Amino acid sequence: MIVFDKLVQVLVLGAAYERIADASCSATTMRRRRDEWIDAGVFRTLEQACLDSYDKMIGLDLANLVVDGCIVKAPCGGEAAGRSPVDRGKQGTKRSLLVDGNGIPLGRVTAAANRNDSLLLAPTLEKLSRFGFHLPENITVHLNAGYDNGKTRDLLAALGCEGIISNKGRTTTSWETMGYRENQLLAQPRLPQTPHLHRATRTSHRRVHSPRQRHHHHPTPAHRSMVTLPLWDTKPTRQP
Repeated sequence: MIVFDKLVQVLVLGAAYERIADASCSATTMRRRRDEWIDAGVFRTLEQACLDSYDKMIGLDLANLVVDGCIVKAPCGGEAAGRSPVDRGKQGTKRSLLVDGNGIPLGRVTAAANRNDSLLLAPTLEKLSRFGFHLPENITVHLNAGYDNGKTRDLLAALGCEGIISNKGRTTTSWETMGYRENQLLAQPRLPQTPHLHRATRTSHRRVHSPRQRHHHHPTPAHRSMVTLPLWDTKPTRQP
């Protein structure tokens, strides 16, 4: 149990093994036990047990799935590392993550950083096989514009899934992709009720002089002031 508790601390805190190690358990022991348990399938069984328990107590939203990829650095290389297109060709990996409608991770696929997202969609969706035949009849897969191509649509059609894919060349928000229309009220507030909030103060234009010209003055128009003036009487005098 000591080694397992240490591994949980590494996952939760994101710290190095040397930072978690102490007199009761060394970093070498943690790495050795981790590799042994991975080869024995202990973590795979534990992960499935956690998902099954969550599904019974709260419920997984398997009718709405989201797949997306992210690129992370891999300075030490590795079997799955490749040239990163966003890090000047340095070594990196891409993680294609599958989550349910509430953001609960269901599985991921690791590949080289230069792999296209759409090429990783099929192996990522295959992670649903862990649930066997306990899947909804109608499944909707939400994807961003990186999956907007014919191969993705053909794959979803072959799997019998509906796809909601953002169009390339058009910027969309996260709630618009997921269909949450109520959040659009926050993006478009009623401006007439809050006039001139983006102009909290009015400052005058002051010409900058060099040290030799600091005693040289320009005439200031009467309608300009050299001090900051608030636009309303109740404006706070200091930041909270």
